[in-house]
Amino acid sequence: MLRSPNYTQQPWAETYSEIIDVRSESEFAEDHMPDAINLPVLDDAERAKVGTLFKQVCPFDARKVGASLVAQNIARHLDTHLAAKDKDYHPLVYCWRGGQRSNSMALVLKQIGWSVTVLEGGYKTYRAYVRDQLEHLPEQFTYRVLGGLTGSGKTHILRQLTKRNIQVLDLEGLANHRGSLLGQEWEGKPSPQPSQKGFESILLQALQGFETSKPVWVEAESNKIGQVYLPSSLWQQIKQAKCVEVELPQAARVEWLLQEYPHLITHPDLLKRKLERLKSRYGWEKLNEWYRFIGAGEWHNLVEDLLSHHYDPAYTRSITHCYAHIEQKLQLTDLSDVSVDGLLDTLVSLP
Repeated sequence: MLRSPNYTQQPWAETYSEIIDVRSESEFAEDHMPDAINLPVLDDAERAKVGTLFKQVCPFDARKVGASLVAQNIARHLDTHLAAKDKDYHPLVYCWRGGQRSNSMALVLKQIGWSVTVLEGGYKTYRAYVRDQLEHLPEQFTYRVLGGLTGSGKTHILRQLTKRNIQVLDLEGLANHRGSLLGQEWEGKPSPQPSQKGFESILLQALQGFETSKPVWVEAESNKIGQVYLPSSLWQQIKQAKCVEVELPQAARVEWLLQEYPHLITHPDLLKRKLERLKSRYGWEKLNEWYRFIGAGEWHNLVEDLLSHHYDPAYTRSITHCYAHIEQKLQLTDLSDVSVDGLLDTLVSLP
């Protein structure tokens, strides 16, 4: 007797030994359920081959070739990843729409004797859940925004808050983007930002890990971080939140930036190429002035000028436009451990 897998539309309400995404590698890379692994029953090239046969030859031939490829891939997964699974193995399997790809894998696993559940509606069901959650969940939290000019150590301060078990939503970390022209990764091949869908998945996972009874700290951002956007519900909540600004003398900010971003000094040619992107905004005269600072090794002068002409005005425009509730301005002399610890004491005691 043929054994049928179980079906669910609410996999987040259950626990599984493993979550198996059987879509192709590019589909998986764009977005997937948290903690899912990718065991494709058709990879990208195979999907393209079957699709071409379906359109240009005939559906019957395409199904024959597709079935053969699916069978070979499932066999390979059984011989490798699934080989050591015991009889109590209970996976959730999903594809794009909960159709042939997930059912092909689930049917074979079920015949072996494993308890298998298929996500009905596939990834589309999961994606609808993410959209719904991000529309309503952000409204359940109280947010506090940490602002401050570039070089004020906002990211460092928030990381220290995390060490005190304070809830911090690291939007730049989730978006894999430092939020500035010169703050991005330079050496080696930079890791890409997640897709918009992928960003929303990891954002939801972060929010679901917070307690609604405690405030959530975020850094002052715009609604776009690199190439990804904050969900409108979250953005509206953050804009309305109380904001605390950190004020640090410019000299201390310059020292902090040179300490945090040593690539400004070690990669002068790359630095020049990045600054060239600002030519249309500031013109060749200002750009050549920056180039002269670089050539002469006048790094403090360079950073001071970049702050005065580019970063500080941009921040002032942004904070005025986005955050209307600046509750308090806290002054620091530097970003030493003693100074930061004192600031943290103030932040955690805010009502």
